[in-house]
Amino acid sequence: MTVSTTGRWHEKDLQRLKDFRLMDDDFLTKCFEGETAGIQLVLRILMDKPDLLVTESRTQVFVENLLNRSVRLDVLATDSDGRKFNVEIQRADRGAGRKRARYNSSMMDANPLEKGSDFDDLPETYVIFITENDVIGDGEALYQVERCILKSGKSFGDGSHILYVNGAYRDETPIGRLMHDFACTDPGKMYYEALADRVRFFKESKEGVAVMCKAMEDMREEALKAGMEKGLEKGLEKGMIDTARRMLQLGKYAVEEIASISGLPLEEVLKLKNV
Repeated sequence: MTVSTTGRWHEKDLQRLKDFRLMDDDFLTKCFEGETAGIQLVLRILMDKPDLLVTESRTQVFVENLLNRSVRLDVLATDSDGRKFNVEIQRADRGAGRKRARYNSSMMDANPLEKGSDFDDLPETYVIFITENDVIGDGEALYQVERCILKSGKSFGDGSHILYVNGAYRDETPIGRLMHDFACTDPGKMYYEALADRVRFFKESKEGVAVMCKAMEDMREEALKAGMEKGLEKGLEKGMIDTARRMLQLGKYAVEEIASISGLPLEEVLKLKNV
């Protein structure tokens, strides 16, 4: 059923929705949210395992690091063999850095073992970056990254794997067709029905369009809130600097007092004094 483009939804949002592709991470995570068929199809093709069975799949998974940087994973799936798959969509080349793939891999290993467990119980993990461009640059459809013993070339076999998928790759192979579908805005022109059905639901059904428009509204509100918070932070910092400068101009306060009253670090006050 096709939805009318009049009514409660913003015309701009409806146009944006028409232009969405699976290569847009917010749209992909909605399409893969709450179902396993889509991610199972993707993993079967990329892993070249037609019998791979996804038992659990979650989107926008926040993996917390209490002391340092946390990460949000686009898709985190588990198969029937207990293997873990993190699938990331990256349109910008700089978002698909090799050290980011390494960090995602490390975060997947951070908390899966309970106290007293054997290290051999650590699950096999795959970090998969699907990139809009060929970020590796060798013209291949798929780049498989493995640790190996340099002298012999033998696999190290620690169960950690990184894959880069060239989103610009096109041919009649399963990966070529999959990347075509990821870049396609029209579900009627997609090769894989499992993907086309989800895209069609969110673009053409009343329920799906409502979900996507609400998601876009939420993203706008979140961005606005983040912008306001950043503005408040900048305003607060400017106020602290202005206070410190006025106190320095008076010449009656020690720099330690200025730091304490203004809230600036002592080294920042010293920099202002020496300007």
